[in-house]
Amino acid sequence: MSNKETSPEQRRQPNIEERKQQMAERQRTIDKRAGLMAHKLAVISGKGGVGKTTVAVGIASILAQNGLAVGLLDTDITGPNVPLMLGLERQRPRSTSGGDTIEPVSTPSGVKAISMAMLTQHQDTPVIWRGPLRGIAVQQLISDVEWGALDYFIIDMPPGTGDEPLTVAQSLPQIDGMIIVSTPQQASLTDCRKAINFVRELDMEVLGVIENMSGFICPHCGQETDIFGSGGAEDMAKQMGVSYLGRLPIVPEVVQLTDKGVPLTDPTVPQVFRQALDNIVVNLTAVIESDTNS
Repeated sequence: MSNKETSPEQRRQPNIEERKQQMAERQRTIDKRAGLMAHKLAVISGKGGVGKTTVAVGIASILAQNGLAVGLLDTDITGPNVPLMLGLERQRPRSTSGGDTIEPVSTPSGVKAISMAMLTQHQDTPVIWRGPLRGIAVQQLISDVEWGALDYFIIDMPPGTGDEPLTVAQSLPQIDGMIIVSTPQQASLTDCRKAINFVRELDMEVLGVIENMSGFICPHCGQETDIFGSGGAEDMAKQMGVSYLGRLPIVPEVVQLTDKGVPLTDPTVPQVFRQALDNIVVNLTAVIESDTNS
């Protein structure tokens, strides 16, 4: 082999170094953006179908209604629903003047949001990516978006304890903590316990547990029926030694309104649901303020 020849390992080395530099630069950008966010929190669940995105969207909407600057990141790369619930399905982010970053899309109430659903050609286009690509995409949705100064940065996670939650935990180590969403039945509570232990394994704070779909409110007579049971998440929170933030009932009108992108702060949202959501936000902010002052 002459002096001018290089081995395959040597030829690959610059690419590896380049990737390392890109990762380091991306992390520096994430750290810079995170420095402008007063509070950062994630909403997760041990399993799908528990209404986690409804909770994340609801909390973001209430905080924005209270006059706070709020950002909402949808990290569910393969099944994003935040744009639908915020009424932003047909909205697309704009590139900044330099062209290297994009602006998040804002709701009328001021919630800044970004989602993979806003970046695909069509709402029915699937994103067929393996875990590592999804992780990089999550990082880029933080680093390549001009979030600006925020009072609250809320991250809506996909179900489970896989790549996306791990990426967020590693990229935002200074996050305030994570909110766990469960339904009352045992199958959900079992996975919820795993989610709590997952957060603890990452050395992060569990901000509290929310019990969703806790009782069905009849739209005709107003009577409440415990279809899935009630109180299971509260009991589980006590057993696990974490805060219980409150419960949200099943209200048929809420399902219809979120499908239409109507904000959960809208006057058409039944009072029983809005009051329950308000109480959860009050409890959540109290936990965050307590942790901040301790």
